[in-house]
Amino acid sequence: MYVGVLTAPFGSDPLEHVAAFAGEYGFGGLEIIAGPGSKHIDLTDFTQADADRIRTLLDRRALTISSVAAYTNNTDADPERRKAANDTVRKGIDAAVLLGATVVCTLAGMPVPGKSKMQTIEEDCAEVFTPLAEYAESRGIKIALENWYATNIQHMGHWERLFQVVPNKSFGLNFDPSHLAWQEIDYIASVDRFADRIFHTHAKDTEVNTAKRVWVGNQDGGGWWRYVIPGLGIVRWGEYIAALRRNGYNGVLSIEHEDGAVGREEGFLSGKKYLEQFFVPGVE
Repeated sequence: MYVGVLTAPFGSDPLEHVAAFAGEYGFGGLEIIAGPGSKHIDLTDFTQADADRIRTLLDRRALTISSVAAYTNNTDADPERRKAANDTVRKGIDAAVLLGATVVCTLAGMPVPGKSKMQTIEEDCAEVFTPLAEYAESRGIKIALENWYATNIQHMGHWERLFQVVPNKSFGLNFDPSHLAWQEIDYIASVDRFADRIFHTHAKDTEVNTAKRVWVGNQDGGGWWRYVIPGLGIVRWGEYIAALRRNGYNGVLSIEHEDGAVGREEGFLSGKKYLEQFFVPGVE
């Protein structure tokens, strides 16, 4: 297992800058943001030459690619925007093949107006992700959906139904415990239940302000929780990492830095130091 970097906070910097930082401080790999016009992986017209340049850059820094990150609203209610989002994922799959990566991270999409999340899963996700999963499988790539609570896969009931309507084994999760922790969903049990669908993980924590929560209750829209760097919140990282290990996951813990109280580089380094205390010496 290794600690990686989601490159999004470096979005205005060239990939060379991110690689230099990650390599200097011993991160294992990058989850590279990809999309039309991205400074990291521009999917507008991505070629083998582009892939070779990136691979050379990362090899020089002893960095792997944990995933190509094409985060899009794949169930957009507007047909043209939905098609564009789906095409971005498809191009992300093609880029992953050229790069020698094995995972493309994306989103399950937002609920369609007038439909519940479950209805959107049964109708729109089934329509969108069945062909995308088949395409990914044909190219040797796995699709991993981040379980961001605002999307269609807020809780385990949503996950279960999604994998029923899209049973393709190349279709799974970019597991992020932070979205479950503040909802009081058991993220350890979630790992156990969906172990065969976990292809990638995010390392992000959640701080809960209990004094504010007892005042407004847990139904209030916000203000009583926020995302923080691993180790600064309520996620039980030792137990979580142990659960991943006993279920056979030995991949990346990709730090997703969304903590506005901690500087960019400082946050990544703090998170890396905290997470690595749970690694077993001599075990990758």
